[in-house]
Amino acid sequence: MPQDANVIGTLFGGQMVSWMDIAAAKAAHRYLKNTNVDAVVTRAIDTIEFTQPVHVGDWVNFNAKIIKKGISSIVIKVDAFKETIKKDQKLACTAIFTMVSVKKQGNGLYKKVAHKLKQSEG
Repeated sequence: MPQDANVIGTLFGGQMVSWMDIAAAKAAHRYLKNTNVDAVVTRAIDTIEFTQPVHVGDWVNFNAKIIKKGISSIVIKVDAFKETIKKDQKLACTAIFTMVSVKKQGNGLYKKVAHKLKQSEG
């Protein structure tokens, strides 16, 4: 979208990071469905590399994959691919996110918690 472009007409890097953070959170929430966890939050963006510019008019698709599971954390690799009607997908950005499981406490604040494993993993 034009409002997401920087001064040279490519996607603003911060917008890409925001979209990738959402993709990582979606992957974590799918994994944690039906567990004791209320949500996940981003603890860290461990690495990020912008490999190709994304131009106004390009489509961006995301692939998020869990690569490591800890006691309360989940590490997720997110790849962002750009494409157009005339060009095939190309990797535009890749990042590793660490998400942390949280549960809402009685006082309304969220606290980091260990996520209980699903039966299929236990």
